Amino acid sequence: MPALTPAPELPSLLVRGAGLLLPLLAVTAACLWRAPRPREVAAMIVASGWALFTLLPLNLIALRAGWWSFHAQGAVWQGLPVDLLLAWVLLWGALPAIMLRILPVPLVTAVLVWLDLILMPLAEPVVVLGPLWLLGEFLGATLCLIPALLLAHWTRRGQLVHARMWTQAVLALGLMVVLPVYVLATAPAGLAWTPTTSWRWWTASPETLTAGAQVLALVCLPGLAAAREFAAVGGGTPLPYDPPARLVTSGPYAYVRNPMQLTVTLLYLVLGLLHPPLLLGVPVALAYGAGFAAWHEGGQLRAAFGSDWDTYRAGVRAWLPRWRPWPGRARGTLYVAADCGPCRGVGAWLAARGPTALTLLPAAEHPEVLYRLTYETAEGVRWSGVAALARSMEHLHLGWAMAGWALSLPVLRHFVQLCGDAFGVGPRPSRKPDTPAILSSSG
Repeated sequence: MPALTPAPELPSLLVRGAGLLLPLLAVTAACLWRAPRPREVAAMIVASGWALFTLLPLNLIALRAGWWSFHAQGAVWQGLPVDLLLAWVLLWGALPAIMLRILPVPLVTAVLVWLDLILMPLAEPVVVLGPLWLLGEFLGATLCLIPALLLAHWTRRGQLVHARMWTQAVLALGLMVVLPVYVLATAPAGLAWTPTTSWRWWTASPETLTAGAQVLALVCLPGLAAAREFAAVGGGTPLPYDPPARLVTSGPYAYVRNPMQLTVTLLYLVLGLLHPPLLLGVPVALAYGAGFAAWHEGGQLRAAFGSDWDTYRAGVRAWLPRWRPWPGRARGTLYVAADCGPCRGVGAWLAARGPTALTLLPAAEHPEVLYRLTYETAEGVRWSGVAALARSMEHLHLGWAMAGWALSLPVLRHFVQLCGDAFGVGPRPSRKPDTPAILSSSG
């Protein structure tokens, strides 16, 4: 019988155990010390999501560039110890979001960078540093830590709602779609869905991939438009802990109650047709939307908006979209300049299609001097030009609404606006600045 010797992996186990346990204990202790408020929970979620979204590629690049490497066995993916990655996410995501209770962003950044500079060399033999590891540390602080802290800071204070909404949209796409697809594409042969049982989409022709990308973009439109509606009209984000302050019944919500959850379900369905393991996301999304979200978020909405929520819930289905928008949706007003031929044509085209909950008025009746086609809500939220046309199309039917949501995308919207201006539909005053608004007899 051979003599027993100490396990050579004991130092590695100690490093990995302490690496995950210490940040976890710090976050837990901070939450027990003072229970986080809803916005603070949202800040922790967003900061952790950003940390995970950026630390993954940072570490994959670091392994290939030789900035550092990991010598570990078990719970390793693509050369990364999963436990240490989660520890890093806590250290640069949830923990700094809590530290903002007592420290400003620059000081939290300095403390965590200093702490990371100490811990990285102490993590041997699991983490082996290369000669240029400080370059990776600098990039990590610049691209991972500081943006996560800023997102947490803005979320806590309710600032820059549109920037936070777009960030959440990018994180949702990255963590719920790109990451699962990448994990499946790089899984070992014994764990992956093999080419003999499934067509691997990443070996498809460019034409097929282009067509698939277009279908996926179409599926994503309602969810993205719903997130924008939350920010523009409701002043909130899709996160349940950072919700809109007003009940949103416009945009995609005039057609279906759960546009974001429906989008995620359809997204996994389309991806599953390309790669069957991703079909597992369909029942998960359905279970979340029809189960937890319907119970938790529905209860919150009823408590916040009372009978308004019950009326909306009775008129709009949860999963099956309406063809025409709900008549009780938030009303909008489109102001059309009478001396602009193309604008009058747009107004006539809309009026001929019987828009729902849309009022068409001459631009001269607006209290302010308008320079483009202008759409306004009752709360005073305003869109102009191509964006106003896109908003008005939402009042027709689901087909035109989808076209409007696509037209309102930032790059496409600005391109179409530039083209319109080049062809003579540029800004012009609706009346002379010193002329009072002309009210119609019906107004």
